[in-house]
Formats: sequence, C-alpha cells, structure tokens
Amino acid sequence: MKIRIAALAILASTSLPATADTLLLDAINAAPTNSQSGVQRPARGSSMANVSAQFGEPSSTKAAVGEPPISRWIYPAYTVYFEHDRVIDVVIHR
Repeated sequence: MKIRIAALAILASTSLPATADTLLLDAINAAPTNSQSGVQRPARGSSMANVSAQFGEPSSTKAAVGEPPISRWIYPAYTVYFEHDRVIDVVIHR
C-alpha cells in the first residue's frame, strides 16, 4: 500500500507541466541613456563633491543609514545613492 501511494505521488509530481520564472529585463533596457538625448546623471564611483559640482545641490537629502552607510540625494529627475561618499547607483524617477 505504501509503495502504491509513493508511486502515485511520484507519478503526479512528474506529470505536472514544467514552469520557470522569467526575468523581465525590459525595464532595465528601457532606462534612458546617460547622454544629452537621455537623462544626464552621475556616473558610478563619482564622489559627492564631484556630483555637487557637476549637477548642483539636490532638492533634498536623506541621512546615511546602515553599515556601510548608504545616503541618498534626491534630484527632480533621479535619486543618487551613495556608499560613504561614492555613487553606487542612480535611479530615474518614473
């Protein structure tokens, strides 16, 4: 009896259609380019001083949180994320 139940369970699990998650990269590929025709924004690795000199003062700032400290500078078109004093990412507002 136990063998029948085990065999039935195996049969049932193998007869289900195979599924997998699909990674949707459209949002990444659709991001505006960092150029005159797109949204100009700071490059990764830029210092806070460089960002401030090149792009001006942000509309607002968020204090550093965590370890390593991550802070944010918010501009009208994007938010700049810093680790210590270096840009780690820039997110375009949608």
